Amino acid sequence: MTYPARFTFDELLDAPEAKRPRLVVVLLCAAVATLDGFDLQSIALAAPSIARAWGVGAAAFGAVFGVGLFGSLVGAFLLGRLSDRFGRRRILLISVALFAVCSLATPLVGSVGALVAVRFLTGIGLGGALPSAIALTSEYTPERSRGAVVGLMFCGYPAGGVLAGVLSAPLIPAFGWPVVFVIGGVLPLLLLPALWRSVPESAQFLMVTGDLAALRGVLRRMGSSVDAGQLEAERAPDRSPVVRLFTEGRAAGTLLLWVTMVMALLLAYLLANWIPLVTTAAGAGAGGSALAIATFNLGAIIGCLLLGRLADRCRPTLVIAGAFVLGAAAIAALGYVGAQLGALLLLTFAAGFGGIGAQMCLVSVCANFYETSLRATGIGSSMSVGRIGGIAGPVLAGLLVGAGAGAAAVFWVAAVAALCAAAAITAFGLVVHRPGRAPAPATEDATTNDGAPTTRSGR
Repeated sequence: MTYPARFTFDELLDAPEAKRPRLVVVLLCAAVATLDGFDLQSIALAAPSIARAWGVGAAAFGAVFGVGLFGSLVGAFLLGRLSDRFGRRRILLISVALFAVCSLATPLVGSVGALVAVRFLTGIGLGGALPSAIALTSEYTPERSRGAVVGLMFCGYPAGGVLAGVLSAPLIPAFGWPVVFVIGGVLPLLLLPALWRSVPESAQFLMVTGDLAALRGVLRRMGSSVDAGQLEAERAPDRSPVVRLFTEGRAAGTLLLWVTMVMALLLAYLLANWIPLVTTAAGAGAGGSALAIATFNLGAIIGCLLLGRLADRCRPTLVIAGAFVLGAAAIAALGYVGAQLGALLLLTFAAGFGGIGAQMCLVSVCANFYETSLRATGIGSSMSVGRIGGIAGPVLAGLLVGAGAGAAAVFWVAAVAALCAAAAITAFGLVVHRPGRAPAPATEDATTNDGAPTTRSGR
């Protein structure tokens, strides 16, 4: 394949010889997301057994769930920033190693306080891995299919939840709750050598930092014979990346993305952590609760795939908003099904399809909104701020359960959050154009970052 004297890395990604290296990056980043989802669902599924073994009430797990997510907030923000400075690959490897070791340490604890401490450290590793994995997937995918591919990669997250549910159902009764954390520690340790060998550093990051020697190595790995000097590099940032999230027309978009992510993660983590405990208490039983978790995550996977495809063809913000509204209706109805297994499975599937499918597609909107030098920081900041909602949701549910509230009250909190997320992402689509660019002329084929037609005023 021949190239002009100057061309972008995105053009290089369309070459036939780049297809296999791109696929390897996406699959390995999806594996990282799978392990993150496995860990989240493991603590939720193990919680009833831990409560019985230690003689503590279910309400105590609000703090356990919340502090793990607080660790994820710290990891996403701190390590997300470091990946913009030191590289996506290096931070990804460190993060995976950290949460693997902490997961293996979890069975050694014997009190709620110790469990809180180890969950915090595990959360730092989990929160640090995702921004780099998402950024690498985005930067090794052509822009024309980025939304669908990033969504597909992030389907690993609910797939990890399905895997945790399938394994926990037979293994916890047979071997006790520690077994899921042993699995959750061994699997990332097995993945580390593959990540080390097969995931290259972001070529766009190397262009920004001017590391041409490393960039040539990446180009050889991609099967390309072009010279690194032919690639058009983006300008290096001359300000603090966090400050730049609010400059050059980004302020409104950044704030609206943060609000959407707060609401989306509030509902996601509330449901993922409390569905087993709440549905078991409502009479669904351990088996019914495990099936509910499986259908919830299966719905999220299918929702992510279908909504991601639809978002590549239509205005993404409207697709995501509509899915949040669908999720809100299903979530609200969950509080009234009791022990009716068929209705429980149908509604958890719809809740996962709409609420979690939309949340995963939201990540690709974040990735496209920020330029290369800010992408990991933008994603990491959105996810870290969003985890404020992720922390608040499980803790609030724990307070409600401790106060004697029923399942309906718990699920209504998540339903209202879904409606707020729909409103915020709709506002994002109405008022924001791609930052750092002048609004496009009012032509028939001019489009903005979210795929919607733009005028000289931005909408």
